[in-house]
Amino acid sequence: MLGWLLLAVAPALAQTADSAAVAPRAPWVLGAYAQGSIVLQHTYAIKHLVTSHPTGFELNVQRQTTGAAPWHQWYRYPKVGLALTYYDFHNPIVGSIFAVSPYISKTFSRGPKHDLSFRLGAGLAYLTNPYDRVANHRNTIASSALNATMQLRVEYDYALTPHLGLLLGLALNHYSNGATSKPNFGVNLPSVVLGLNYHQQRTAPQFASGNVLPAEVGTNFLNVGTSLGFKQRTAGDPQKYLVNSLTLAVGRRVNRKSNLLLGAEGFYDRSLLGQLDDTLRAGAPRPDVKKIGLFVGHELLFGRLAVVSHLGFYVYAPYKSSTVYYERLGLKYHFTEYLFGAIDLKIHRGAADVIEFKVGARLPAHALGHSR
Repeated sequence: MLGWLLLAVAPALAQTADSAAVAPRAPWVLGAYAQGSIVLQHTYAIKHLVTSHPTGFELNVQRQTTGAAPWHQWYRYPKVGLALTYYDFHNPIVGSIFAVSPYISKTFSRGPKHDLSFRLGAGLAYLTNPYDRVANHRNTIASSALNATMQLRVEYDYALTPHLGLLLGLALNHYSNGATSKPNFGVNLPSVVLGLNYHQQRTAPQFASGNVLPAEVGTNFLNVGTSLGFKQRTAGDPQKYLVNSLTLAVGRRVNRKSNLLLGAEGFYDRSLLGQLDDTLRAGAPRPDVKKIGLFVGHELLFGRLAVVSHLGFYVYAPYKSSTVYYERLGLKYHFTEYLFGAIDLKIHRGAADVIEFKVGARLPAHALGHSR
């Protein structure tokens, strides 16, 4: 659901300029797949839309990493790709959807004639017939044309010829706007995937960059960041409310692939002011809608890119508008050693609260006076 950042950085994941001269050339893989799905009824509010079997088609291009960056070897030489997907819901209330999704595919078992892998992708989707209060009030899946998408997929590729592979997959496709507009119950499409891959070179050469630990392993750092997002309170209130947060966290690079974090953050969600106006009795004291949370977090590292997950608990929340805990899932990219950007989805009990666009600074260990 959170893949906009990948649109800019996915091509850079396949190799780095410093080591491209010594690593083997990364071969291309081209794919074309048909997809058949069902609409998963995850809430009663979309029951009236679970009446059809969507079908889709995908074109993708991917590149097999060969060791140009050290993390290629750490993840057993994954593939990095870009998929263009079309789905017809066969339901005039919902219409069709077009999506573009950068992704990474990690192999679990690979041989001369087979490849079993897990694929994770996220990007942008365009819904042709979103909710409209007058013209299409029954589409409770999404009220905006522009949405986020997330793809989870297990794929098995079997070699028919040295260059042609038959692909069979089981997938889950998710589409949602992250509560930017409401209603926004989203849609989940469990899917069966069948198609063909063209491999420029099926058994790709691999360059081993050695088993040396990154210099940052075992060091601490400090993250400072701020974010903003917009959300709609209800379908009857078309106003987009600004949501801000400030984050301060300490972290540690614990191994090649992971950072662990512990931090505190403050939130100011202005949609709660509108909620108070609707629910508070005249003359009653107005509670503070600001919140403070403490969180633990993990970052799964792919070079400059990280997949972020946080679990937090509110320690200051005078206005009880949600659960006492929250989650964050997101993508983070380091533009320099010190500066990063991120896109996060904040969640309460499985329901999207807001999409946050974040910028921040990372103060590394040597700047904190820390030595290994």
